[in-house]
Amino acid sequence: MTCVRQLVALAMCMVLLVAFCYAQLATPETDPGITQQITAIRAVDNHAHPVLAPPLDKTDREFDALPATSLEPQSDPAALRPDFPLLGAAWKALYDFDTPPPLDAVGLARLETARERVKARQGENYPAWVLDQAKIGAMLANRVAMGRGIEPPRFRWVPYADALLFPFDNGGMAAVSPDRKTFFTLEDQVRAKYFKQVGLQGPPPTLDEYLTHVVTPILEQQKAGGAVAEKFEVAYLRSFDFSDPPRAQVENIYSKWVKGGVPDAADYKLLQDFLFRYIAVECGRLGMAVHLHAMAGAGSYFSITGANPLLLEPLFNDPHLRKTNFVLLHGGWPYVREIGALLQKPNVYLDISSQDLIIPPHTEAIWLREWLEMQPQKVLFGTDGYAYSDEMGWPEATWIASRNARESLAISLTGMLRDHEINRERANEIASMVLRGNAETLYHLQAAR
Repeated sequence: MTCVRQLVALAMCMVLLVAFCYAQLATPETDPGITQQITAIRAVDNHAHPVLAPPLDKTDREFDALPATSLEPQSDPAALRPDFPLLGAAWKALYDFDTPPPLDAVGLARLETARERVKARQGENYPAWVLDQAKIGAMLANRVAMGRGIEPPRFRWVPYADALLFPFDNGGMAAVSPDRKTFFTLEDQVRAKYFKQVGLQGPPPTLDEYLTHVVTPILEQQKAGGAVAEKFEVAYLRSFDFSDPPRAQVENIYSKWVKGGVPDAADYKLLQDFLFRYIAVECGRLGMAVHLHAMAGAGSYFSITGANPLLLEPLFNDPHLRKTNFVLLHGGWPYVREIGALLQKPNVYLDISSQDLIIPPHTEAIWLREWLEMQPQKVLFGTDGYAYSDEMGWPEATWIASRNARESLAISLTGMLRDHEINRERANEIASMVLRGNAETLYHLQAAR
């Protein structure tokens, strides 16, 4: 009799297990209502690198101050390889091109022909057309300068401030690695451009003159030119450990090295630390946010340790910088929980750009949900649309990242809804906040809808 009872109990357990499994299979991973709401939103893209409209797209190199196209080989993420399956979906959606990746030379030539047909049809409107395909109303354009087809209101300017941190001979900084040698050559070019803009050929003799005749005027010119934020790619050039040296000490360092020579590393770091804080304060005064690359970056020599966002905490705790809003780009991967904790600082935000291109939606949704459970008003959508390769231009990257971001958001909000953390109205509200509302509030803009 005991054996019979055990067999019956076992059978009932098996039935319940099978029923549970079928129920799980029958339950959509994302709530249809939430998915429909998310799909319909025309987003504000917090971070991307759009390329000028044709025919200038062939020669445009100002979509990044530090284009990562001539670095030593690295182990590329799967999403940036030529056989990435979603490339085929992007080609089909954008150019009605049906051949799946990877493409051989003949296939790449056919893809380029398909692209050129669309570009010829769209002309100067091509960059805005790309946004339409990705359901993006407005894009913050990280560019050295704006130009044909990359104009307000669909595109808002985010120029680069890194060159202002390195006013002297950067030979010592460049010697750290082959990547930094490439990058500092490019930074020297941007710095020369800035000096020319203020009528100088090099740094003036005193720190005060450098601040008042170079740094502040460049920031003010960029603000007048429509800039809504200043971008720092400084994680590619040095670590985030910015100290707070006394001004008198920095004045002596500046006066010492403005006369020439390669600055001592310790001296030069203190000058950079001071200049970063000065620029951040000025951005707050001018109503511009400070954007920081905060993710493991391109190149085989990138210092992932130096890009730990926790190193920035002393800046966020500085009372002099509380009027400056900081946006940590790319969600800080691999420091996803560290960066989430920093959102408790009143002036710190993050975006999911690049993550939604490189990290699969199911994985990204795990920490995205954590951020939304804690600080939903601090999380911004972004794509990092960029000219990565012949296969993945900025349109493909923008389309794929927008698709993935919406899926990640739907997975996160569906989980929160089903666990009774939020109701449906709040889920729809958070979706709108992340994709559009938070950016509109932060930058005081209205997206083209």
